[in-house]
Amino acid sequence: MAPALGAGLLLGLLGLLWDPGGATKVLHSLHCLSVAVSEPSPGVPQFMSTGYLDGIPFVRYDSERGRAQPLTQWIKDGAEPGYWDKKTQTCERHQHVAARNLDILRERYNHSRGEWGDLCDLLSDGSIRGSYRNGYDGRDFISFDLGSERFVAADSAAEITRRHWEHETNEVERWTNYLEHDCLERLQKYVGYGQKELNRKEAPDVHVSGKEEHGTLILSCHAYGFYPSSIAVNWMKGDEIWDQETEWGGIVPNSDGTFHTWARIEARPEEWEQYRCRVEHPGMSEPGIFAWEPTSGGNLTVVVAVSIITAIIILIVVIGFVIWRRQSGREDRNGYNMAAGNYLGTTA
Repeated sequence: MAPALGAGLLLGLLGLLWDPGGATKVLHSLHCLSVAVSEPSPGVPQFMSTGYLDGIPFVRYDSERGRAQPLTQWIKDGAEPGYWDKKTQTCERHQHVAARNLDILRERYNHSRGEWGDLCDLLSDGSIRGSYRNGYDGRDFISFDLGSERFVAADSAAEITRRHWEHETNEVERWTNYLEHDCLERLQKYVGYGQKELNRKEAPDVHVSGKEEHGTLILSCHAYGFYPSSIAVNWMKGDEIWDQETEWGGIVPNSDGTFHTWARIEARPEEWEQYRCRVEHPGMSEPGIFAWEPTSGGNLTVVVAVSIITAIIILIVVIGFVIWRRQSGREDRNGYNMAAGNYLGTTA
């Protein structure tokens, strides 16, 4: 297994956990993501590799610590004797391979950061989906997909590697065998270790918001704190799902082991009542339908506006009263109101 990658590629791979329409069900996924840099710095080791099971990081290795370490209690408790020594040795080999690959990337692109990633997914129909991606400084270099069993080069420099791997080495056979067998076996083993934790279900907390920009209403549907990562979030207009008009944010892991995601759509402000957000998740007994309620936001705006106007009116009244009192004082001192004062005095 090759080492693998940075934040951009991580989000790209994790995004494969989610089919927006909910047609593809991913039961479990195993990802390995690694990054190698030519110039390490404090907090940025020369090589780092992290394993993710169902999107949750569970094992980590970096060149500074020099040893694979558990990130979850279930892998710490369940790993067989000798596992951490073998894992460390494997990561050390990947570190050396990554250093050689990074030298090649520096010669071709003059960049100092290499990124690698592989994944295998076990789908609900029993089939396997797998891929490998190689990049540098956040850009794609070369990739392999198990379905097509071929490498795809991102540019002319990567084409050199593609031809070499497909015609002069057995890389296609090696990656096909790894993704179909080795990766799947390890995925099933890890699922067995963390079965209790992985089988839990936490329903999403859904919030719908809207804002108007340049005459267009932007509706957003956010789902927070759900587990497992498989979820379907769709915008509906009436009874029809509008996937082509919807923009999805992908699935992102939270620090507590749950996930969050969002879906956004543009609408005409006068048609806001026709839109609903539909969310389907294993932790929900049935799909939920959520609507934007602008009245709460509208009432808040009205309250704020009325409060401001009331404050202004009160301020004007106070200023007017102060001015009137000052003018009245001047008139008293100049004798303009003596008749009234003498009248009151004589009646006493």
